Amino acid sequence: MDGPAGPSPCQLRKGRDETTERLSANDSGSCQNDSCQCDRTQNEVKINSKRFGRGAVESGLTHECGVFGAIGTGEWPTQVDVAQVICLGLVALQHRGQESAGIVTSEGKSARTFNTHKGMGLINNIFNDEAMRKLKGNLGIGHTRYSTSAASEEVNCQPFVVHTAHGALAVAHNGELVNCSSLRKMVLGRGVGLSTHSDSELITQALCLNPPEGETNGPDWPARINHLMRLAPLSYSLVIMLKDKIYAVRDPYGNRPLCLGKILPLGSSFLMNGSAKNGVEDRAEGWVVSSESCGFLSIGARYVREVLPGEIIEMSRHGVRTVDVVERPADKHQAFCIFEYVYFARADSIFEGQMVYSARLQCGRMLARESPVDADIVSSVPESGTAAAHGYARQSGIPFMEVLCKNRYVGRTFIQPSTRLRQLGVAKKFGALSENVRGKRIVLIDDSIVRGNTIGPIIKLLRDAGAAEVHIRIASPPLKYPCYMGINIPTREELIANKMDSFKLAEHVGADSLEYLSVEGLVSAIHYNMKVTPSDGVGGHCTACLTGEYPGGLPDDVDW
Repeated sequence: MDGPAGPSPCQLRKGRDETTERLSANDSGSCQNDSCQCDRTQNEVKINSKRFGRGAVESGLTHECGVFGAIGTGEWPTQVDVAQVICLGLVALQHRGQESAGIVTSEGKSARTFNTHKGMGLINNIFNDEAMRKLKGNLGIGHTRYSTSAASEEVNCQPFVVHTAHGALAVAHNGELVNCSSLRKMVLGRGVGLSTHSDSELITQALCLNPPEGETNGPDWPARINHLMRLAPLSYSLVIMLKDKIYAVRDPYGNRPLCLGKILPLGSSFLMNGSAKNGVEDRAEGWVVSSESCGFLSIGARYVREVLPGEIIEMSRHGVRTVDVVERPADKHQAFCIFEYVYFARADSIFEGQMVYSARLQCGRMLARESPVDADIVSSVPESGTAAAHGYARQSGIPFMEVLCKNRYVGRTFIQPSTRLRQLGVAKKFGALSENVRGKRIVLIDDSIVRGNTIGPIIKLLRDAGAAEVHIRIASPPLKYPCYMGINIPTREELIANKMDSFKLAEHVGADSLEYLSVEGLVSAIHYNMKVTPSDGVGGHCTACLTGEYPGGLPDDVDW
């Protein structure tokens, strides 16, 4: 890891029975190293062994998972190739997880059997022609995974399928339960066995429990889902499949994304704003639900709307309907993860009535206002910083020009296991366009800095290609706090912003200057094009990784 020589002031300590990360460097709760930039007022957070040594420590900024569901409407068997639709939908969500994937389908006839195929690796390598032939069905759900709470093993691949007294149940989950420990104890206390440490299996088993008000005429699945949501308010988007129905569920804080789409007949208008052409509503051949809308056009679906925070949507052959909405506490606001805009989501996805690309463009404009600099060209670290770089260029009047050439066949640098390999990965991943670089004063835009490992080698690459000056501008605020809601942001000691301010970091990575977008600037940029107003708790965003203000409060014993 890049950083000052010697140990970090906030130490990891390994005990006999569990591993803990302390947000302070001693038992009194205050760091004694005067040069440390960490916030000395924060509480201590305990990390149980289920998370230590996996992604939380070894990898950098990674996203959680992607979920997808599809169902044909009208007479069954449907004309919609449900398995193919789900597979293409998962391909569009591949950026949200590359460790494993799975699809489960139902023909809608038998409550006892589902068709299932899961495996490790990328979607195109898991679902071959033979696998797809076995996934016949009129409805189905799928999942692509980056593990945040359990190991990267095939046993943890989703969707999870369990067989209940009322038939099979399949669940795919995006997010991470904040109160996993207490919910796990409750489920185990009811005599239910768990085969993994996955939050998603825990959710699946919790749904098999009767709601407290009881059931009279068979299982009341909306009531069971409601009960689960009250037990676990954060953080998840779920797709839950029964024999002939799918339930789409978003947590009451709206922390994780989920949206609804309509599969249209060929030749229909595929306007992405949810409206119908000439005011005439097209007949739906099916419905889809997805973590992001980016794959809708490729499967012949029209974006309709987002699933609301706390909403439970029932999808059946007859259409879609809202069956319940679970409210969050009156004093709490919506807390949609702001880093979906900054980094995680694909640029063509729609959140809160705006395309992610336009939000990133506005972040670049705001960054140019806050941190101007004299330069010859504006460029980006492709592709993560490109939209913001265009915004910076338009606002500043400095022309945009590419300076880095990306090798698209090299794996992402943040998932490689050591600092040396990460730095070598940067050299393999980028080449400098020397004719554009030589003698130029460059403003280089990126979306975020996590460890600070990769930006230094990029700056060196540009200087070796003849750059006169390299000024780094980051289109998001400094990352200072871990996330326990499904995003694998590293421990506080690994986050470079806790060790160095922007001036020291610029010197450390070899930049002529380095500045971040402010928290206020980021929030203002996100709100600029939003079609919903951030009032009455609508349109609020979680900035916990930037401010340390967690939407549900910081639990006494966080399970990571």
